[in-house]
Amino acid sequence: MVPGQVAGRVNFYYERFIMSEQTSITAEIREDVGKGASRRLRREGKVPAVIYGGHRDPVSLTLPHAELLHEIENESFFSSILEIRVGEDRTQQAVVRDMQRHPFKPVIMHIDFMRVSAEEVLRISVPVHFIGEELSPAGKASGVVIQHQMTEIEIAALPRNLPEFLSVDLSRMDAGDAVMLSSIILPEGVTIPQLEMDGGIHDTPVANAVHVKESQGTGAAAAEEEAAALAAGELGEIGLVDEEAGEDEGDEEKGGEEDS
Repeated sequence: MVPGQVAGRVNFYYERFIMSEQTSITAEIREDVGKGASRRLRREGKVPAVIYGGHRDPVSLTLPHAELLHEIENESFFSSILEIRVGEDRTQQAVVRDMQRHPFKPVIMHIDFMRVSAEEVLRISVPVHFIGEELSPAGKASGVVIQHQMTEIEIAALPRNLPEFLSVDLSRMDAGDAVMLSSIILPEGVTIPQLEMDGGIHDTPVANAVHVKESQGTGAAAAEEEAAALAAGELGEIGLVDEEAGEDEGDEEKGGEEDS
């Protein structure tokens, strides 16, 4: 038992699992590749992309930017099986492997997809949702902070068993408790590769409840934060001109990136 973990409490942490719903993405096959072609596509409101894996050759694609920008607002977009649809009758299941964004504009520069097979185990990170925190003894106690040590967990599963997220109930968490990675009850067909390394010695806390020092939440810390904020504000005003001057240059540099 790790320090801070209370015997007999692990069992009251439970998981809810939401199986991934498939999202369909419209795409077109593209023949023109390279820096100039990618810049031209972005000006036309399209996103250059590539799909690879599955023992097949990579294929260059284009996707409508507005549709893609809407889809990425859902966190499940990055942890679920997507259907890449080309034309009326050509589809391919895939997951997101990489996405490049513009440094300060709401623009997707490039996206990589990896093909998935229904019979091949997939390793992917899924988000962790913490619920019931405000109802817990730790959440109501003065001088106690519940820390979320992980926001996502890498799992291994066949595509049909892939959960959209894992939800951890903290409603009975008390000061000094810890939820360990090994205490998570996984759905059938899902494993955590980290726990299978070296006999499970890589077990780590997912969340814990700790006492904080009085000075961490009182005037001393607040004064330091206020001073730092004021200093940052002054520096921000000084650097405003440089940022505006470099906007076009940064855009051109990102726009000229090679396709993955």
